[in-house]
Formats: sequence, structure tokens, C-alpha cells
Amino acid sequence: MANRGQLVLVLLLAACGRDIADTGGGPPDPGPPNPQGVSVLTQHNDLSRSGWNDHEALLTTSNVNAQSFGKVSTLPVDDQIYAQPLVAGKIAIGGGEHNVVYVATVNNSVYAFDGDNGHLYWQRNYTAAGMRPPRNIDMTGACGGQYADFSGNMGIVGTPVIDAGHKAIYFVARSTTGSDYVQYLHGVDIVTGNEVAGSPVKIAATYAGSGDGSANGVITFDAKRQNQRQALTLVNGVVYVSFSSHCDWGPYHGWVLGYDAATLQQRTVYNATPDGAAAGMWESGMGMAADAQGSLYVVTGNGTVGRGGDPTSLRNRGESALKLIPSGSTLQVASWFTPSNYQFLENNDLDYGGMGALLIPNANLFLTGAKDGSLYLLNKDDMGGFQPSSNRVQQTIALNPGANMHCQAAYYGGAGTEYVYVWSENDALRAIPFDRAAGLLDQNGEKVFSSQGPTGQSGAVLSVSSDGNTAGTGILWASYATTGDAEHAVSPGILRAFDASDVTKELWSNREVAGRDAPGNYAKFASPTVANGRVYLPTFSNQVVVYGLLR
Repeated sequence: MANRGQLVLVLLLAACGRDIADTGGGPPDPGPPNPQGVSVLTQHNDLSRSGWNDHEALLTTSNVNAQSFGKVSTLPVDDQIYAQPLVAGKIAIGGGEHNVVYVATVNNSVYAFDGDNGHLYWQRNYTAAGMRPPRNIDMTGACGGQYADFSGNMGIVGTPVIDAGHKAIYFVARSTTGSDYVQYLHGVDIVTGNEVAGSPVKIAATYAGSGDGSANGVITFDAKRQNQRQALTLVNGVVYVSFSSHCDWGPYHGWVLGYDAATLQQRTVYNATPDGAAAGMWESGMGMAADAQGSLYVVTGNGTVGRGGDPTSLRNRGESALKLIPSGSTLQVASWFTPSNYQFLENNDLDYGGMGALLIPNANLFLTGAKDGSLYLLNKDDMGGFQPSSNRVQQTIALNPGANMHCQAAYYGGAGTEYVYVWSENDALRAIPFDRAAGLLDQNGEKVFSSQGPTGQSGAVLSVSSDGNTAGTGILWASYATTGDAEHAVSPGILRAFDASDVTKELWSNREVAGRDAPGNYAKFASPTVANGRVYLPTFSNQVVVYGLLR
């Protein structure tokens, strides 16, 4: 009876949003120690946003099949998961070194689970005192009062980032009283869940400008209307947080705010349209990319282009790819690209910046996409600016016109061929070879998996695993909604695995064995995380489903 009562108490505490820490009793039998201790500390694995874990030694194209691979456990949480789970390998916690998985929910809760046996080390709720997480119905002006991009709570949404040096995880939690709205940046100890010094800090900012919502020449950050959708980015000791909107409910702008990772003091404020409007930063939930020099790369959606009739003015840069470099307390546009048909894109809600963008690893190329079904390969240091009659870019690839590019691309550096993968809604899975010598994507060598894929307005989110470029280890993982329109509805999901060197060969899906590997509902724009022989699939079914080799 005592064990049953203790279980009831834990469940009640979780339902009330109270803190739950590891108070003893020990984890379940972990089995043989995991030889791997790989970390995934940021969205899509690295600052190029490649989505590639190239240190996966257990999962191969030979053992990822219905006989050997499937669901091994679930990690229960208190609400939907919009953020990609992160993994810290070989952390000193719970009396030893363990691989730890960190999961954030829209109820403003963060969990630290053992990545190998599912033991809960700690759980904390970070809703501001006396408040609750905002809900979609609070956004009364979004989509004419019918805001369905979220189906309930809207607490932690953007994927956190972990600083291994400070042993801290950073995330943005939103809270409201129903009339007052706040967003706080938290820095939390990854071992205990306790706030680090200086945390939390209330997100606030002003920027000089005459744009939408300004007063007396100043734009003030609006914690209600600004949607923290992109993953956070950690570069050179600065945590960058970027913002979009809720269904284009203005006034809003594309903001980038930078905070010192050690002190959480604000160091950077940038507004993409200070004398205009909009230009939210979405990228299907992917974070801003960054290169070795610390430059940031991001794409803005629909919004004001230029100033005073000059579309080349750097003052307002909606519908644009941007290279941003730190400059004092703000960011400077060092290079940029705006499509020549930006006004058509703007008028038809086919805005740039819907697809997750990535830097091709070890190259000077930045891959982006627009909702008209076009891929743009840009020279990251000379993106092309604006040309009224044509685009001065490295390459443009037109996909299916119905491919609205709500998706996350990924990269794999195979032994013989490098690939970029894109699987948008209403289009096929495409593996496009990257010709490094030419600096181009090779459409003639493209491999296509043309069986039924994502439809509606939400494409697939992709991740890649391999043991370096060892033959037979490259696997492409794809998660998407199987039915319905996941942009505005909660839909059942699927996880599929393909041979990364030949995507016409499907290795496994979690629907092959009826009932055994069922994932639950698709988590929109939350990539599967592959690390240490496990695939951690976030869901909207209040759980992370863990897949691995069956014993």
C-alpha cells in the first residue's frame, strides 16, 4: 500500500505542476552499460543545423528493421512537446555517469530522464509565480480569433540549448495571468534543475524606429504577440533568442535578443523591420545557424522590404536571408538575399523563411527555401542582395509547386556522396547529392522516394545518424503526420527510417508491427533525436517514445 500511495502522490504532484526531484529509490536495472556517450546539445545537432549525428555506432542499416528494432520505452510528460529533446552524454548524476535526455513541454515543464533506462532524475515547472502558461484561445486577434497553430498551452515552445561548459540548459518559458503576459529566459543546472545565478531574466527590449506599433520613435517588445518559435542558439558565450508571431497578428517584428550565458544579462538587441512591420523568424522551428566565426544566419518571413521605396535598404529586411554579425549591442547585416519576386510571395502568403535553413558543413553555402516550392543555395558571404529581374544566387531548385516547405532539411556526408535531404508536404522525399567541387546540388543524381508522404501544410522533419562515413551505417529518420493538416490540427504521426545512401530503400517504420511501435500524435516541427543507440521521438501525446534495438 505504501508504494501505491507514493505513486499516487507523485502523479498528483505532476498534475499540479509541482517540482519532482530524484528523492531516492534508485533507477531501474540499467542493463549493460552503454558504450556510447554522445551529446546532442542544440537543435539539429550542431550550429550548421545539419541534423546529423556522425558518432552513432550501434544503429546500422542491417539492424534497423522490424525484427531487431522497435519501441523500447516511453518517457511520460505533462503536456505536448514542441521542442526537440536534447541529450547530454555521460553526465555525473544519480550516483554515476549517465546519458541524460532533457524534454520541455508547453506546460513550462522540463524533465531530465536517464537516456538508457528512462529513470526520472528531476522535473521542474517554470511557470511564473501566480501565473499559468498562455493558451491558444488567449491569442484573440490571431487568425481572426480562430488560432489553431497551437491546440492548448503555449509555454516552452522553442527548443532549448545546453552549454556543456556551464552545465546549464537555457529556454524561454511564457506565462500569463490572462491579461498580463511575460516571457522569461531561464538558465537551469542540468544536474539539479535549479536556476543558475541571474536566472530567470524577464525578456524585454526596445529599438529605435518608426515601424508598426512604435511610440515616439521607439518599438517595444510585446511578450504577448511575439512568438518564440525558433530554437535557441548558443554562440561564443551568447544565448540568442529569436521571435516570430502568432498567425501574423500585429504589430510584431522579427527580433533577435542575445544574453550572456554566464550572467544572463542582455547583450544584443536586433529588430529586422524597425521602420516597417513583420519579418518573423520561423524556419519550421529550426534555430539560427552559425559559422566558425560566430556569424549568425537566419531567414525572415513576410514583412517590409527596404525603406522609402528602396528595396535594398538594410533598415527593413522582410522576405530575406540574412548574415548577421555582432556589432556593439546589436547585429549588423553583413550579407543578405531577397528574392526578385518578393512582392508576389508577400501578396500570396508564399513567404520566404518557412523551411528550416542549414549551412552546408565545411562549405560557404547556406540552403534556404520559400513557400512557393523553391530551394535557394546561397553563398553565405555574398548572398546576392536584391536584383529586380533575376536572382544572383548560387543555385535555385524548383520543387513541386504544392510543396510549401514547412519542413526541416538535413545533411549527410557519406563516403562516396554527400546528400541534402528535403521532404516537404505534398512532395516526394528527395536526396539531392552535393557536388563539393562545383559548389552545387546535383539534380541529375537525385534519388527520390515517391510513396505517399506528408500532406496538408506540414512536411517532414528529418535527422541523420551514422558512424562517420562507414558504409552501412547511414540512416535517414523522418517524422511527419500521417493524416490531416498538422498545421492546424493534432494528427497521428509516423517515424520512418531509410538508407541514407539510397532513400528508395525503406528500412523500418513504426507502423510495420501493428500496435508494438505506435508513436502517438505527431509533434509539429520537433525532430527525432538520435543518440547512443536510441531514437527519441517527441509527440503531442504527452510522451517521448524511445526506439532502439530489441533485446
